[in-house]
Amino acid sequence: MADDIQKPHGSAGSEGAKGYTAQGIQVLKGLEAVRKRPAMYIGDTSVRGLHHLVYEVVDNSIDEAMAGYCDTIEVFIGEGDGDTITVVDNGRGIPVDMHKTEGKPALEVVLTSLHAGGKFDKGSYKVSGGLHGVGVSCVNALSEWLKAEVHREGKVYIMEFARGQKTGEMYEAGTCPEGESGTTVSFKPDPEIFTERVFSYETLRSRLRELAFLNKGIRIALYDERPGKERGETFHFEGGIVEYVRWLNESRQVICPEPVYFTGEKDGVQIEIAMDYNEGYSEALFTFANNINTTEGGSHLSGFRAGLTRTLNTYANASGLMKKDMKGLTGDDVREGLTAIIAVRIPEPQFEGQTKTKLGNTEVKGQVEALVNTYLAQYLDEHPREAKGIIGKCITAAQGREAARRARDLTRRKSALDSAALPGKLADCSSRDPRECEIYLVEGDSAGGSAKQGRERRFQAILPLKGKILNVEKARLDRMLANEEIKTIITALGTGIGSGIFDLEKLRYHKVIIMTDADVDGSHIRTLILTLFFRHFREIIEKGHMFIAEPPLYRVKKGKTEIYAYSDAHKDRILAELGEKGSYVQRYKGLGEMNPVQLWDTTMNPDSRTMTRVTIEDAVDADHVFTTLMGDEVEPRRRFIEENAAQIKIENLDI
Repeated sequence: MADDIQKPHGSAGSEGAKGYTAQGIQVLKGLEAVRKRPAMYIGDTSVRGLHHLVYEVVDNSIDEAMAGYCDTIEVFIGEGDGDTITVVDNGRGIPVDMHKTEGKPALEVVLTSLHAGGKFDKGSYKVSGGLHGVGVSCVNALSEWLKAEVHREGKVYIMEFARGQKTGEMYEAGTCPEGESGTTVSFKPDPEIFTERVFSYETLRSRLRELAFLNKGIRIALYDERPGKERGETFHFEGGIVEYVRWLNESRQVICPEPVYFTGEKDGVQIEIAMDYNEGYSEALFTFANNINTTEGGSHLSGFRAGLTRTLNTYANASGLMKKDMKGLTGDDVREGLTAIIAVRIPEPQFEGQTKTKLGNTEVKGQVEALVNTYLAQYLDEHPREAKGIIGKCITAAQGREAARRARDLTRRKSALDSAALPGKLADCSSRDPRECEIYLVEGDSAGGSAKQGRERRFQAILPLKGKILNVEKARLDRMLANEEIKTIITALGTGIGSGIFDLEKLRYHKVIIMTDADVDGSHIRTLILTLFFRHFREIIEKGHMFIAEPPLYRVKKGKTEIYAYSDAHKDRILAELGEKGSYVQRYKGLGEMNPVQLWDTTMNPDSRTMTRVTIEDAVDADHVFTTLMGDEVEPRRRFIEENAAQIKIENLDI
């Protein structure tokens, strides 16, 4: 019983308290805090955090551009292993004079002090970007080395650092032509911090292109100087976000010949909106605040949606285009087939959410809504032909929504009357804990049969899919609900589908795994499934529940030794180790070629399988790619294939 007696407060920790003194309070000076907890400042220390370093440096140059002092930014991936970056701009150059209170050059202060820089002084920058506001000093702290070169007032100044500490004083390194100015920052991420240190050209290209769209007139160039990978391109859009909308819609049939564009400013908040409708069925609506992609939306998105719904309803009623039996257009109706960019610039942005990508400035909602009400109404009045097309599109969407509702109600009634509500072809698992359950969406009955026999029945469910599912890029929800294969997927998942109905909490499996053949047809089926999830179950992807199974490409056998290879390079290594003489190599093209035991050992056993988690690093880019690959327009798809054909190995072609 003695163990149950509670001690008075303080007595249990009296010994510990004696050891907890002022000596135990650790004060992290300068940039030590960044090195101690890097994820707090850049999100993580893997690929995303690595590229965030580049964005922080580029954001400084963008701030100069927004202030009107810079029109060219160049980014170089270094010649070596692709783990160095150089960013060059032609802005004013970081100040080099002595800082009054710090007693050191301003360049040193900016590079070694958190929350130091011109963006905190509204006399220097009215508006500034940068997601976390820690700037280039954070990059310095997390770099093995960093070199800053400033061209300013006819002179060149250089200062060098290692892991956030200066390796010498700032020094003059010569002269530059009068009137020439700018900053060059070169750095190498610290291997003590980052698990991945090779920069991706594609990842950087996506963000730099986005910045060029959002800051019209600015010229941003990206160069890869790695041997054998040399390439480069320049992004420059005089039309800004108008060209952004046009680019997003290049694979779609648009309703308005030119995107609708309007802009305004109130109380220091600058608002830019570009939009157009297309003949598709998905919504591509992207919002930005001070160049930050606000993926969680916020007040500017709420204002736009409210203004759009009100303005189109008002016009539809006043013009007599609204059908008499209709109660009105909903938000979903007016956003079907809409592509829009909403970009705001705010002197004091307030971001919410864990990822700081939701705008919280409440005053912005009313400002955006008022702008839409005024200028969209004016556009509709001045362009009756386009207005008729837009309203007609919205009315058709409303009719489709009603048809989808009836189809869902019919499905629900059938389920209620049917004791076996789940699809008959689904081999469900016995566990009812979604956290440990996984479902395989398998191509074909043959592979589905092997998977059913080889699976672990307790937590693995198998859903064989017959043929190629409907391309949802070209179909409205009501037509999707009439497709048997898609209906079985929706029913098996349990989340429901559609605005106001989808509920992630009802997801029956926390791992949704696509398992298709390693050939062209398998790739097509995988793309069709990914299109379905991206357009209608995006949250499943965003929350990390979507995976792609990686079955082996080869089985290498020599004597009693049998090894599976998952790539050509892996196969070559195995053959080198075993010796090619006497080795038998089997190339798998279909999952059905493996028996249940082989399928379990290679692709389904959690202890030995390899899977790829599907993520959405850039929703704008993803939207563009899905539309290009799965949309109606042939020319953009042909161009995409031509641009990427060099990356395809001839042995992987199904010819």
